[in-house]
Amino acid sequence: MSDEKIFADGFSFKRQENAPDFVVGRQSIKVDEAIAFLKQHVKNGWVNIDIKQAKSGKYYCELDTWEAKPQTTQPVVAAAVVPSEDLPF
Repeated sequence: MSDEKIFADGFSFKRQENAPDFVVGRQSIKVDEAIAFLKQHVKNGWVNIDIKQAKSGKYYCELDTWEAKPQTTQPVVAAAVVPSEDLPF
C-alpha cells in the first residue's frame, strides 16, 4: 500500500452548512469519469472511497487502498496434561 493519495475521479462531496442537521452533504458524480475510475480500481466487485476533509476545510473523495494482511494459519499445538500424584488437590 502506498502513502500516495488517489483522488476519486468523478466524485465530489460538498458539506451544506445551511442544510438541516440530518443532511450531511451532497455527493455529486460525473458519470463518465466515475465509471472509468471504478473500473480501474475495482477489487472483488467493490471500490471503497473515503470522504475526507483537507486542512483548508474543503472535502474531497479519496480511494481507500487499505487491504487486510493475509492471515497465516499455524497449527495449534495442545499441551499435554499429565496428572501428578504430588498435587494436593
